Amino acid sequence: MNVSRSGYYKWVKNKDILNAYEQNRMDLGKLIKDIHKKKPSYGYRRINAIIRTETGWYVSNNLVHKVCRLLKIWSKAKHYSKYKNPGEESIKYPNLINNNWDVNKPFEKNASDTTCIWFKKRKYDWTYYIDVFDNSIVGSDIKPFYYGVNMTNHKSALENMLDNKIKRGYKDQDTIFHSDQGSIYSSATFNSYHQDYNIIRSMSRIATPTDNPVIESKNGWFKKEIYIDFNQDDYDNVNDYINDIIYDHNYFRPAYALKYKTPIQFRTELGFN
Repeated sequence: MNVSRSGYYKWVKNKDILNAYEQNRMDLGKLIKDIHKKKPSYGYRRINAIIRTETGWYVSNNLVHKVCRLLKIWSKAKHYSKYKNPGEESIKYPNLINNNWDVNKPFEKNASDTTCIWFKKRKYDWTYYIDVFDNSIVGSDIKPFYYGVNMTNHKSALENMLDNKIKRGYKDQDTIFHSDQGSIYSSATFNSYHQDYNIIRSMSRIATPTDNPVIESKNGWFKKEIYIDFNQDDYDNVNDYINDIIYDHNYFRPAYALKYKTPIQFRTELGFN
């Protein structure tokens, strides 16, 4: 079959291991089966609404519909009225940053993303916010791994960022908040959380991580450095672990972009809170 020896044994080793996409579908299928068993009259849209409410896992109605069809699950009740979409489920914003990351003071431009980390053999979703002015982490939350679509995780990280913005005296300042077009960042529910906080939204183009290089580069070296510099055996829980990483990053890690000053040192020397 013209397959190399190493390639064959790699296939043998991994053929029974589910990738993230397959595991995602399997976990979603289990939730759908449980809800359908309890409420056989529910259709895929209502099933998805229950999944969002009870787990915070945001997936599209289309995906739930596909999994329902694969599982041969459908509503036991026959509905005669035509479904009408009650409103827009997601909101897409233009790319206001357009790779212009120049800033003059804190909280002019913030960027956010979710990355996965391991802590004592368990996987977590870490959502955090970076202030482009000094590269400091100004908002953060970590929750058990849920494919980056945990609404509670995103809401807590956002609230943490907004609290810091207010405490430091920037409540009335407009802040451009840049993110990708992920299902949480573009959801109407998430956007309602910051509508009263002078937040102006900006989004990267689809499948264009280079539109958000500030956060993407952070994700890369975070995963390299934290496992080397922070011994997980020294921590009882993941929250203490992340808080220590954030404190070290903000107060002690010199950055090339800041002329090898730490984020706190850089902004305080310029007279900002």
